[in-house]
Amino acid sequence: MTKVRQAVGEHGERLAERHLAEQGLVVLSRNWRCCDGEIDLVLRDGHDVVFCEVKTRRNTRFGTPAEAIRLDKVRRLRRLASRWLAESSLRPRELRFDVVEVLLRPPDPPVIEHTRAAF
Repeated sequence: MTKVRQAVGEHGERLAERHLAEQGLVVLSRNWRCCDGEIDLVLRDGHDVVFCEVKTRRNTRFGTPAEAIRLDKVRRLRRLASRWLAESSLRPRELRFDVVEVLLRPPDPPVIEHTRAAF
């Protein structure tokens, strides 16, 4: 990954985290990693745990940010969520997998779309 793409992704994750916090979600982990991959954000929404994938783009030339989430990514995120839960002491009532799309279009403000229970 190039430094520019990495910087864009990190910026998008910060914007997404702020947006979700404004909606009342509480961050439990950010960029949680294990040998199988990474979860961008793990949050608490009331009694529920939310595993959130953040996708950031500077344009929609190749589709929306969420369209970049393919079936293999969904499967990986489910495996990662199981590992995260096994390592945590939390026993949530419900689990949710959300997507936050961040579209950066300077000088306009970023467009942030939060989709709940996406996969």
